Amino acid sequence: QVQLVESGGGLAQPGGSLRLSCAASGTIVSVNTMAWYRQAPGQERELVAGITKGGMPNYADSVKGRFTISRDNNRNTVYLQMNSLKPEDTAVYYCNSLLIPQVGRPWTAYWGQGTQVTVSS
Repeated sequence: QVQLVESGGGLAQPGGSLRLSCAASGTIVSVNTMAWYRQAPGQERELVAGITKGGMPNYADSVKGRFTISRDNNRNTVYLQMNSLKPEDTAVYYCNSLLIPQVGRPWTAYWGQGTQVTVSS
């Protein structure tokens, strides 16, 4: 059973920083892309940042220059360093990974349970 476990959310002041982590565990054959999404109350879930297995990142325009995504392939872990946080960054952040859970199975998308990030003074 594959699980994505997130950590690192919480409360930050405007201009502050937080670092999110997400570790994929269980029976995993291969991990492809890993990404962070977020969903604010009353809004649709949106992509924040993604990173390929080779380390190529992409970002939503709203976080470019402030957030940095990285990954450790040996630990099947993805990170999101969030700097210069704004109140509009407040949301539940979800980890997502495209991976093969068992030999012979297709690429499958998995989601974490979500971690709350609140930016407020």
